[in-house]
Amino acid sequence: MDRLDRYRIFMQVAEMGSFIKAAHALDVPRASVSAAIQQLEAQVGVRLLHRTTRQVRLTADGALLLERLRPLLADVEDIDLLFHASQRQVSGQFQIDVPSRIARRLIAPALPALLRRHPRLRLVLGSSDRAVDLVKEGVDCAVRVGALQDSSLVVRQLGTIALINCASPRYLAEQGVPERPGDLESGHWMVGYASPTTGRELPWTYVSDDGGEQVVAVASQVVTNNAEGYIACCRAGLGLIQIPRFDVRHLLDAGDLVEVMPAYRAAPMPVSLLYPHRRQRSRRLAVFLEWFEDLMREHLDA
Repeated sequence: MDRLDRYRIFMQVAEMGSFIKAAHALDVPRASVSAAIQQLEAQVGVRLLHRTTRQVRLTADGALLLERLRPLLADVEDIDLLFHASQRQVSGQFQIDVPSRIARRLIAPALPALLRRHPRLRLVLGSSDRAVDLVKEGVDCAVRVGALQDSSLVVRQLGTIALINCASPRYLAEQGVPERPGDLESGHWMVGYASPTTGRELPWTYVSDDGGEQVVAVASQVVTNNAEGYIACCRAGLGLIQIPRFDVRHLLDAGDLVEVMPAYRAAPMPVSLLYPHRRQRSRRLAVFLEWFEDLMREHLDA
């Protein structure tokens, strides 16, 4: 194991805060990770990590080394790619995290074309409706829909996607077709959606003529924190939902869902790509960003 390998292992351990997680991410034995850190500390002559049974954290010297290593290792990756026969060919593992419906409806069907273009690329596709810690979980890039919390990650905004109001034909036959937000306050139900992050049920909203966001009190008999369950409950006639248009386009075309109150939609939701600073020059990241932007373009409003 050379010095660059030890640097790479140190950076992985430092960012993930765990020897075991770093070993899994790098696909090497945990003993090799421990040995590399011990060798590196002996080489530089200082302790780089505080180790306890529960966590691993940087010493002041370790933090200084990590800061210097990030641009250095990014440059090394660029140099490795410099003389490849094809600059557009990438290889190695790339881990992403995306909302479950984007993974299923958009990314998975389009992946064969991407992997035919880059047969040496191995994509690890994580899909959930929760916010993961990209650094600690070793994720290279995440797709996020909605407002973002402040973080140290690099954010690349792609645009916005429209939210539409939907119900099943069965629901509309039983409850009637709402024409305006006021109709929802009595005699109608919504399928509740609980934020996977906070656990709070999100309100029914729409954008008024003056551009302000308005909230309507709509009762719910069922609440879910998963997009698949949210749509399934709507199809079962349990209430109205507000959903990205791309997510249910096939159900609208098939007549399984019907859009209602098109003049009273909720505010469109921003779509963003997030990635840690140290990966901002990765060729794998650049290829994925370009591919995903092309994939999303037809679904974006702005």
